[in-house]
Amino acid sequence: MEYRSENGNIILYQEDFNLDETLDCGQAFRWERAAEEDGRCTYNGFFLDKPLKISEAEESCFILYNTSEEEFLTVWKDYFDLDTDYGKIKQRLSADDTLKKACEFAGGIRLLKQDSWECICSFIISQNNNIPRIKGIISRLCEHYGHFPSASEMASETVESLEYLRSGFRAKYLIDAAVKTASGEIDLNEIEKTDIQQARQKLMTVKGIGPKVAECVLLFGMYRTEAFPVDVWIKRVMEKYYPDGLPSFTEGIEGIAQQYLFHYIRNLK
Repeated sequence: MEYRSENGNIILYQEDFNLDETLDCGQAFRWERAAEEDGRCTYNGFFLDKPLKISEAEESCFILYNTSEEEFLTVWKDYFDLDTDYGKIKQRLSADDTLKKACEFAGGIRLLKQDSWECICSFIISQNNNIPRIKGIISRLCEHYGHFPSASEMASETVESLEYLRSGFRAKYLIDAAVKTASGEIDLNEIEKTDIQQARQKLMTVKGIGPKVAECVLLFGMYRTEAFPVDVWIKRVMEKYYPDGLPSFTEGIEGIAQQYLFHYIRNLK
């Protein structure tokens, strides 16, 4: 990673990074692609209450608008996982032919280091849902509060008070998650550090969090790269290419391998 501060913006030089592949691949739901400016791919979005406009100026060169060096180093560098060498990860994964093709197909995917509470809400909302509707529900939630609400703020909500979300059966799950997190019954900081099997089991004590949502929270909200969410697409990948499981060399980064495979299989003709 290289960067410089210029006219109130950050100019970032980063290999193995593509905005479409990273921000529109189903791992986060508060990013929107803007109309292209001078042919630049541009996204507007948030990490918690921090807004960002980011453009892909040219290959491996990005502009983070209205961003101080301090904010870049303390917020966005970590969020976009810029200290991780994805080139080395892809080299490691490319020992397998299918993974090699997946890495070549969407080599610009990076794992976003999201907030664990926001991630719980997002993936509860994602159940049996499509991306535009997920984004709509989250947008209404943030508009109502003026920011992404904390668990404590949401703990007093009822199914009736959340009707404006139009989230259906998911409302009662959001409330249960908020109550348990606000009370400390679910300690997200502790879950992040504990044995992954225990972490899975603890997350699944929240109503509406099953195996897939738990894995998503661990991977995207806690950066547990050994977590491995399985949906219909990954199930097909595993049945066709890896009936005996992923190759042993993926140990510890199964979740990153999942991201490449997920994007690849969805677009495979």
